[in-house]
Amino acid sequence: MAYQFKGKTFEDFSVGNEFSTASRTITEADVVHFAGLSGDFNPLHTDQTFAKDTPFQGRVAHGLLGVAVASGLVSQLGIFEGTTVALLSMEISYRAAILFGDTIHVRMKVVEKKELSKPDCGVVTFSTDVINQRDEVVTAGKWVVALTRRKPKS
Repeated sequence: MAYQFKGKTFEDFSVGNEFSTASRTITEADVVHFAGLSGDFNPLHTDQTFAKDTPFQGRVAHGLLGVAVASGLVSQLGIFEGTTVALLSMEISYRAAILFGDTIHVRMKVVEKKELSKPDCGVVTFSTDVINQRDEVVTAGKWVVALTRRKPKS
């Protein structure tokens, strides 16, 4: 028997649905790997001597690293597995720094659904908050996702 994707279709989401992910701790290794992958070696992320004299008093994780980890945490929920047509947009607002050793998770809420003229997909908008272990929102935003629709029964 073939693997059955567990993702939700457009029809499975309702405005007000909420989802919460597992947590993940951001490590120095994560920041080093992300700097190498992205090419962003800003001393705020990579140079403790420099960073100790900033308002953060030490190095902080890249904002986009937090967004990337958030995307992975959401992926682990399985709600988009095999049903995503496209990530149409992301709005990101950085509210606080992610410090080395912070543990983050994502809280999502369906805030809008829109049917399209194409019968095979629809658009769902999610508010997304990345939250640290102190219950502070470090990143807030909106993700707009095109999702497949259920096939009509023949």
